[in-house]
Amino acid sequence: MLEMNTRNKGTRGGDSKKRTFKGKKKEEKSTSRTGNSVAKKEVKTKDKARFSDYKDRLKTGDPLPTFNDSVRLNKYLSNAGVCSRRDADVLIKTGVVSVNGTIVTEMGFKVSPTDEVKYDGGSIKAEKKRYVLLNKPKGFITTMDDPQGRKTVMSLVKKACKERVYPVGRLDKETTGLLLFTNDGDMAKKLTHPKHKASKIYHVTLDKKVAKEDLGILTAGIKLEDGTTIFDKAEFVNDSSSRDIGVELHSGKNRIVRRSFEAMGYKVQKLDRVTFSGLTKRDLPRGMFRLLTEKEVAFLKMKKV
Repeated sequence: MLEMNTRNKGTRGGDSKKRTFKGKKKEEKSTSRTGNSVAKKEVKTKDKARFSDYKDRLKTGDPLPTFNDSVRLNKYLSNAGVCSRRDADVLIKTGVVSVNGTIVTEMGFKVSPTDEVKYDGGSIKAEKKRYVLLNKPKGFITTMDDPQGRKTVMSLVKKACKERVYPVGRLDKETTGLLLFTNDGDMAKKLTHPKHKASKIYHVTLDKKVAKEDLGILTAGIKLEDGTTIFDKAEFVNDSSSRDIGVELHSGKNRIVRRSFEAMGYKVQKLDRVTFSGLTKRDLPRGMFRLLTEKEVAFLKMKKV
């Protein structure tokens, strides 16, 4: 049985008890080294704008815990909160990143703990790893910024920490519930790995009563245009004639819960993610956020998602 009681605190590592649905849900980013000469390539305005706020953020942020081994330069930039690893490759090729006073354009270049890394002339201060949990309300899209000016989830967590964090996965505009943000690239990669998706539990409210056999279709495997998806569990929240369903799954496919019910003739009226990789909404009202505890972070790092 699944758990819908959002008053259970934090992660549930080691808890082997059966979980049940009960009651209503609660409020979720050249120059090349040629001897002594370095020919700089121009950074396109639209690209540079993506990183222009970094110098402002240099004034804040805590130092990253020391590391013993060398790491790739793009990963170092990503861990420092400058941009994503992919965007870091763009910066490196452009020739605006230096290590110990020398411009580096080599992909795969590694830096050690004692190296001085600079971006566009400013020293980079790597950031402390942060983990922020948001109870997302309706009407916000999961993106870093939106050209159309729509409300984004980033506006809800901008005061959570000095470091720049990114959403792990996404929830569509009308879906509510738990959404995790972090600047820990390794953690995010683990939680969104194609073969090891984090477990998620959703409370689904539909437009009509659900036939019991349709729940069996979800757990047996429902065929959609992008392949077959198997739900770990699908159960009634209240009784056999309920429109409220609890589902658990590991798939990270886009809008998978909505598409699955729509394929069976139902319309999802409300969709709320009540747990994410063992994290719950206890004492976290809709639209609010909190930092994960050290225990929760350790659990996420250790567990097999």
